[in-house]
Amino acid sequence: MIAQTPKLPYYAVIFTSIRTPGDYKAYAEMAELMIDLAQKQKGFLGVESARDSLGITVSYWKDLESIKQWKKHSQHQIAQQKGQSEWYKCYKTRIAKVERDYSFEK
Repeated sequence: MIAQTPKLPYYAVIFTSIRTPGDYKAYAEMAELMIDLAQKQKGFLGVESARDSLGITVSYWKDLESIKQWKKHSQHQIAQQKGQSEWYKCYKTRIAKVERDYSFEK
């Protein structure tokens, strides 16, 4: 599903990753928990995610302070640690200010 975002500008956190083999159930459970928790955070606007051999999750936020607070959330920090120690071969996080967007729908 495509996230419905508000009037510009807003911010996007783009998380790109390559998984290690193994424990997909625990990973999927943690990923679901992170989305549930993120949705409850002040400033959260929406999320989009796709996974094949390369995973990409884009979360949308009202401002940089909201992103900073999410990064510091205690359960998110546990997920980050498990990601580094168990679930990811590599990842990259990018934070961008969205100044323009447009869409198409049939």
